[in-house]
Amino acid sequence: MQFYKERILNAAQLKRLSEHKYSCTSASILDAWLQPWWCWLVSKTPLWLAPNLITILGLIVNIVTTLILIWYSPDARQEPPRWACALCALGVFIYQSLDAIDGKQARRTGSQSPLGELFDHGCDSISTVFIALGACIAVKLGEYPTWMFFQCFCAMTLFYCAHWQAYVTGTLKMGRIDVTEAQYAIIGIHLVSAVLGPDAWATKIQGLSCGLLATSVSFAAALYFIINFVSTFRDRGCGKNGSTVAGTSILSPVIPFSLVVVPAFIIFQKSESHVYENHPALYILAFGMVAAKVTNRLVVAHMTKSEMEYYDWSLLGPAMLFLNQYFNNAIPEYYVLWLCTIWVVANLMRYCGQICLEICDHLKIHLFRIPYPPAPLSMPTSPKHAERNATSDSEKSETEDSAPLINNNSISL
Repeated sequence: MQFYKERILNAAQLKRLSEHKYSCTSASILDAWLQPWWCWLVSKTPLWLAPNLITILGLIVNIVTTLILIWYSPDARQEPPRWACALCALGVFIYQSLDAIDGKQARRTGSQSPLGELFDHGCDSISTVFIALGACIAVKLGEYPTWMFFQCFCAMTLFYCAHWQAYVTGTLKMGRIDVTEAQYAIIGIHLVSAVLGPDAWATKIQGLSCGLLATSVSFAAALYFIINFVSTFRDRGCGKNGSTVAGTSILSPVIPFSLVVVPAFIIFQKSESHVYENHPALYILAFGMVAAKVTNRLVVAHMTKSEMEYYDWSLLGPAMLFLNQYFNNAIPEYYVLWLCTIWVVANLMRYCGQICLEICDHLKIHLFRIPYPPAPLSMPTSPKHAERNATSDSEKSETEDSAPLINNNSISL
């Protein structure tokens, strides 16, 4: 594990990445209902707007609206203003909508590439942390710090497991109740806080607050996902002798993520200054960015069919907190937590930036710009032809989704 690598991906990895084909299946309930909205939205999107630019704009909106919520309630116990909750609901809605149309815009403009898939999943790994944290603040879950810890890390773990499953099977699988349903449920939580006030979640029903009951629904959803996830190991991997796409053990991805979650829990429990209870938002952001970095590395390993390294320099951040506790808090934990956060954010940004630049250089494309006007799209001439050229159920639906966009007058080729 080198501190700095001039190049993260070698020539063989870049070659395999350029040959990567996106494969995804979805049985989501809400996706079918939202397709008309997404198709209308992408039809109004300028053709010169790059898909990756759409994705990053949605992420920025989501981060900014959540940071406003954190500013007013950094401990998740203070009551944030109702308008901040409404703004956060809008931020999640904008992010979800833009995240749903970036792929459609790529097909519409003929600018699909493996970089788009990687960039999309990378932004999702970061937004997962902010969306989960925002929901906890909206219901003042800081009153129950252990439950808040579980909720946020459960969201990060489920996202990681989804890509772990893709690393094993070669296909990203979405269930009946998945990320879209979770995002709209969180939008609903923010709207309730905006209309009735965050204190409304403190109302008790049979001794349990509404906030606890609302967030407990995620436990049932997590259990549903875990049951489907375990079946992955029963069916084994798509690689040689039931291995992953990279030919490695299907259990190997558990180690890197354990190096994030386990230290986070130990530091939380052993802290004499109660650093997590007093600063839960900052603590979750720090470890959330480490989880995002590890998840990004898993996505890269999947797309390049490579073995995933167990150790990462972003883990130096949690190590600072761990060593500081070992030496009886030689430095106040709050200061070390800030140092940890700055380090992991900088490390994540450097990694993502370097990966994107290397892929752009290899594929001879730009990250936030596409050729305009776009190249003519070759549409399938018959349903049978379309079915033969689709590699997954999602690609079939995506081809169908793009058809009305091509047939109307919104595109001038």
